[in-house]
Amino acid sequence: MMRAPAVADRFYPGHPEQLQAALDVLVPVVAAQKKKKALAVIMPHAGYVYSGATAGLTIAQVQVPQTVLIMGPNHHGLGPALAVSGEDWRMPLGAAAIDRGLAASILQHSAVFVEDQEAHLFEHSIEVQIPFLQQVQKQLKIVPVVVSHIAYSLCETAAHELAAAIGKQPQPVLMVASSDMSHYESRQQATKKDRMAIDRILALDPQGLYDTVHGKRISMCGVVPAVIALLAALELGATQAELIRYTDSGEASGDTSQVVGYAGLVIS
Repeated sequence: MMRAPAVADRFYPGHPEQLQAALDVLVPVVAAQKKKKALAVIMPHAGYVYSGATAGLTIAQVQVPQTVLIMGPNHHGLGPALAVSGEDWRMPLGAAAIDRGLAASILQHSAVFVEDQEAHLFEHSIEVQIPFLQQVQKQLKIVPVVVSHIAYSLCETAAHELAAAIGKQPQPVLMVASSDMSHYESRQQATKKDRMAIDRILALDPQGLYDTVHGKRISMCGVVPAVIALLAALELGATQAELIRYTDSGEASGDTSQVVGYAGLVIS
């Protein structure tokens, strides 16, 4: 069994040649010696016409190893709170195989992660990241994790388990936290709110990020994946975060009265 694409031809081109042409534009070529050794990145997951340039610029900045753990928010409410996919993913540019070693390591020693396919059936937040990763890493293997909204204490448990599993791997693992920022606010309001969340990430402050997003009612859909990735990265030795790009949907649509914000960040 393979997980079939759910949003090809909607969020991104479903035809391989058209998708490849789009990626060649969206992902700039960066010399290998200039790429950062990252522990995690935060990337947006909207349609490529809106957020693809931010996602592409962000992933181009980092060394992407063969194994990438991708965490995305659960937009559909299906499945358990922390759902690990066990099926390879069929994609327009070719299959993305599961790194079964890392997936097994997470599941065998976890009190919170569950292998489940239902949560992944219709979810776009992970799927849209895979072509970007395939563009820069031809031997890509993935561990997709759909994350529902959970308490901060459970984020800490999940992050500790991920850090332990990643730390045991013989090769590097990159974490991708998939998230858009503010939804359907004016550009002025979205930029103001999103800056507060971004500042907490840049300060390597996962508790502050969680509390700020909730306290200020910032509609950052992937805050929990971002918090878990930041917590795990800190446990693995992260010392800095960098904002690569911030923009919003108004850049593409021309409508700045109701925008969605997009940020690309690298944690290393």
